[in-house]
Amino acid sequence: MGGGGVAAAAVCWGAWGQGTDPYQPEPYVKIRHPEWSRNAAIYELNTRQFTREGTFKAAERELPRLKALGVAIVWVMPVQKIGVKNRKGELGSPYSISDYYSVNPEFGTMEDFKHFVAAAHGEGLHVILDWVANHTAWDNVLVGEHPDWYQKNWKGDFTPTPWQDWTDIINLDYSKPGLRKYMTGAMVWWVKETGIDGFRCDVAGYVPVDFWNNARRELDAVKPVFMLAEWESRDLHARAFDMTYGWSWYEAVHAICMGKARGLGGLIGYYATNQGAWPADAMRMTFVSNHDKNSWDGTEFEQFGRGVRAAMVLSVVGEGMPLVYSGQEAGNRKRLKFFERDPIEWRPDGNGDLYRRLIGLKRKNTALWNAHWGARMIAVGNSAPERVLSFVRENKKDKVFAAINFSGGEEEVEFRDSLGWGKYTDALSGEAVEVGKGTKMTLEGWGYRVLVGR
Repeated sequence: MGGGGVAAAAVCWGAWGQGTDPYQPEPYVKIRHPEWSRNAAIYELNTRQFTREGTFKAAERELPRLKALGVAIVWVMPVQKIGVKNRKGELGSPYSISDYYSVNPEFGTMEDFKHFVAAAHGEGLHVILDWVANHTAWDNVLVGEHPDWYQKNWKGDFTPTPWQDWTDIINLDYSKPGLRKYMTGAMVWWVKETGIDGFRCDVAGYVPVDFWNNARRELDAVKPVFMLAEWESRDLHARAFDMTYGWSWYEAVHAICMGKARGLGGLIGYYATNQGAWPADAMRMTFVSNHDKNSWDGTEFEQFGRGVRAAMVLSVVGEGMPLVYSGQEAGNRKRLKFFERDPIEWRPDGNGDLYRRLIGLKRKNTALWNAHWGARMIAVGNSAPERVLSFVRENKKDKVFAAINFSGGEEEVEFRDSLGWGKYTDALSGEAVEVGKGTKMTLEGWGYRVLVGR
């Protein structure tokens, strides 16, 4: 015992002697974000509903339009074959996969998907694929080949995810090394074979973090990838994911816009926690819609009411990477069916123009960039703090001052902090604006101003 203790002490002393200092801060985020993600906005493509045909070939024709919208990352919902056993609806859920190495013939062929990815790259876009690691269809090929890779219930039977109503799927068991090797190999295969640039990972928090950490290492060995987790947890950022969902951001803004909150306290709390408890290099995805919210809870118009544009503005110019879901740029006002064909009705809409202009600003204004490339939000005190959110994002090159009225009544506000004072150009109107001591700014109900420093 004594000898072992001396040896251990010697090892520890040797480590300190090599220059390790326990008082030096250490970056929490160990991964390196792809350079192309620094000023990116992301677009979720629902292949089934994105075009009248619902195919990769038809979606490929729309890529120039997505480029013109300004997005840099195209997240494609799952493309693999869908299970038949216990299927929901006529076509089933894309998140009930029967073969990880396949393509759903509803969408086209593997060659069609590869061509789509290559065409996206030709437009300067990057493609990430939705990956479902937590569960499979009841008739996935692994059920027969490796039944031991699945969780069992108290009766010893295959089981859907506990406490959920996902009756069309059964849960995998990540205590099995063979499953981990298979799933990681499948992800690597898709990157090598199709050229995709990463993954959006479904219910990522239901899969052990150490699995994702290793998967990221193996994927980065092939090419630098971008990883988005459908989860809200700081620990996923250390070695696995570039970005996680800002679910609590969504809930805070939704509560304000629908009159469920008193003042802006919930939103202020989100930003305080984001800055105080999350690593600065962690990307958070901000959004007013996605496939889950649209299909199950309601469109952004149902969820944010008259405040929808105010919420959109904050999602882009505040900290975070903004998401645009299929159809938002057309002002889609229907809940898209999830298990059937329900094509989006495309038409020009002012929300699309607003997204295009705001995303364009984000791409060129370095203060609005993502993670360590951008500037933090700093609150600017105003005379209506329960209703108006005002802040500055500024670095040595750029400055953006935003004021958003999160109430239905007109507000005339003054800004008490000199940080917000200066000469600006309104990013949306082109108007020259000067803000100083005593300046009063009128914001209509749910109105906003996004000012760029001159």
